[in-house]
Amino acid sequence: MEITASLVKELRDRTGIGMMECKKALSATDGDIELAIEELRKKGLAKAASKADREAFEGAIKIVTEGNKAFIVSVSCETDFLANSDRYKTMLTSVVECLKANNTIEQAQEMINSDYSLEMWENLQVREYKTIEWVSVWAYVHSNNKLAALVVAKSQVEEEKLRQVAMHITAANPEFLSASDISSEVIEKEKSIQLEMMKNDPKMAGKPDEVLLKIIDGKMAKFAWEVSLLEQAFVINPDQKVKDFIWADTISAFYRFSI
Repeated sequence: MEITASLVKELRDRTGIGMMECKKALSATDGDIELAIEELRKKGLAKAASKADREAFEGAIKIVTEGNKAFIVSVSCETDFLANSDRYKTMLTSVVECLKANNTIEQAQEMINSDYSLEMWENLQVREYKTIEWVSVWAYVHSNNKLAALVVAKSQVEEEKLRQVAMHITAANPEFLSASDISSEVIEKEKSIQLEMMKNDPKMAGKPDEVLLKIIDGKMAKFAWEVSLLEQAFVINPDQKVKDFIWADTISAFYRFSI
């Protein structure tokens, strides 16, 4: 596969690594970005992808909650100037109305193409288009309209607590609700990456296997804390975990959206 400049730039944007190292990693993985990130991590050059992902498009997210329902839409565009305009916000409201009326995503896109695309002179694409219904839902959209989160609760909970947890999700980007939700496949993959990183670390040279295994166990525990919502340090009060701020059994699921 040809390693293009745009492919190298995408990998650099996601990892923060220099262009030459990114090109080498892509060449070694035949242009597969996810594998290239793994290779860079094994060399100790890149942080976990979940910490470094950067979205490529402009646009905005809109979430409307009505009772126990949440309507979530996001539409991408080409410029931040357009995404922040009043006309764009009007368009997002129209897309939400399409969703409420049970129109398909294809119908919503057709509406945008006929009513807004020509006027705005940009490529507009519906990216998120879903309805979530539960006992209790709470949404938070960041002030830039590019990040949002939705918390789904099993029972009625103090709204301010749900709002703060939703804010935490946009900032901390958890991947799982709890450590028990992390699949064995994900755990084994992370273990192999950590093991390769240690093998490439001169400080670890000559250490017996039992020592390495203990170090791996510690790293995996830290990994679980970092990617699990309930185990993360609460961004509003880092001295407590999220599960200490809100009862662990309260939350059924969460969703994070980004442009």
